[in-house]
Amino acid sequence: MTGATILVADDDAAIRTVLNQALSRAGYDVRITSNAATLWRWVSAGDGDLVVTDVIMPDENAFDLLPRIKKARPDLPVLVMSAQNTFMTAIKASEKGAYDYLPKPFDLTELIAIIGRALAEPKRKPAKVEEDPQDGMPLVGRSAAMQEIYRVLARLMQTDLTLMITGESGTGKELVARALHDYGKRRNGPFVAINMAAIPRDLIESELFGHEKGAFTGAQQRSTGRFEQAEGGTLFLDEIGDMPMDAQTRLLRVLQQGEYTTVGGRTPIRSDVRIVAATNKDLKQSINQGLFREDLYYRLNVVPLRLPPLRDRAEDIPDLVRHFVTQAEKDGLDVKRFDSEALELMKAYPWPGNVRELENVVRRLTALYPQDVITREIIEAELRSDIPDSPIDKSSGRTGMLSISQAVEENMRQYFASFGDNLPPPGLYDRVLAEMEYPLILAALTATRGNQIKAADLLGLNRNTLRKKIRELGVSVYRSSRSA
Repeated sequence: MTGATILVADDDAAIRTVLNQALSRAGYDVRITSNAATLWRWVSAGDGDLVVTDVIMPDENAFDLLPRIKKARPDLPVLVMSAQNTFMTAIKASEKGAYDYLPKPFDLTELIAIIGRALAEPKRKPAKVEEDPQDGMPLVGRSAAMQEIYRVLARLMQTDLTLMITGESGTGKELVARALHDYGKRRNGPFVAINMAAIPRDLIESELFGHEKGAFTGAQQRSTGRFEQAEGGTLFLDEIGDMPMDAQTRLLRVLQQGEYTTVGGRTPIRSDVRIVAATNKDLKQSINQGLFREDLYYRLNVVPLRLPPLRDRAEDIPDLVRHFVTQAEKDGLDVKRFDSEALELMKAYPWPGNVRELENVVRRLTALYPQDVITREIIEAELRSDIPDSPIDKSSGRTGMLSISQAVEENMRQYFASFGDNLPPPGLYDRVLAEMEYPLILAALTATRGNQIKAADLLGLNRNTLRKKIRELGVSVYRSSRSA
């Protein structure tokens, strides 16, 4: 819909200039202002086909203006920009009726693509405007990786689409599932979680679907299952890769037909439950090994969401530390402050246990150390056994860096240790090689700012081979277009 009029509101003159030039080159008529009052005057007069607005403006917050805009002109798409890149910003934008939310700095190519989609779409029903259902910050972090997660969750809040969350242990998969429930349309229903790895395999079907009296030895009375307990709400199936085949078949029927039977029962029971599944396993590898149903995988993987390990979003560590310190204070522990050198050391640490490990360390430091300020020396003492001695990497000549072989050796040592006296599942060689591909390709694309030709050359791959692997692995290509 070139020739459409875009109304732009931002108190930053540089942003206004960049948007005016970029949108004009894209074929749009652009009207720019630095305040909410002028924007509202234009909108109320019926001007403009789409609005691009910053949240914080000198005279009014865009989140206060949005409900008036949606009431006056419910079909007018509004794109919200903000430098306050938090989970709540994305959720507020969605709840207030924004078409989409873009964190600053944003990608101009992406912005123009979103505007094109918004103008091309049939007019939509206005989103329900509600106040925040609760205070607080369920998810913490301002990194680019977390911004993408916030945007995905904001789009899913008012849907019942099944979500598959993947990521290493400790990355916060249940926290994301809870946020999706607590801020979604099923917030008034129950949130029920079940960990497949924590329940004996012969009891999982009973735990999920309930059982009738006399269904098996020891079934003295009827018992409700998690599906019945979660009716009208959300059921979080953690470690879905550990679900036995029989239970997988029953779960597939629920997803296909919307009903189930209890163990020992004959009457189908209708189910109104949103499913959110999570795993730290490679389910495609499990499918190849005959341990997971392929049809169930595609039923669960309607919307895939990969949570990054903490080492890939180290810039979020200061915010996370402050969050955990605040939580510790609420629990009655002493007020603590982490100095800048301590935070820098924590950012350099690999955190194999991810956010869960960071939280445990912060709470331990808060509880056990009498000092008001947590210093680098304290962090070194606390993490000494896991911090390398900063050798010179012979392959790179850089100090403080592990070589690739050292990093793999360290991670494999921790991986084997996590199984205690047992061994990992068979097929380790192929599984490790497969799991190395994603971070390797992502790192190459990030290093080359999304230039696939340079990334292919860096990796020693044919460009078509790299493109194929990007598609197969679902790698999010780093965009390097002009930013504002």
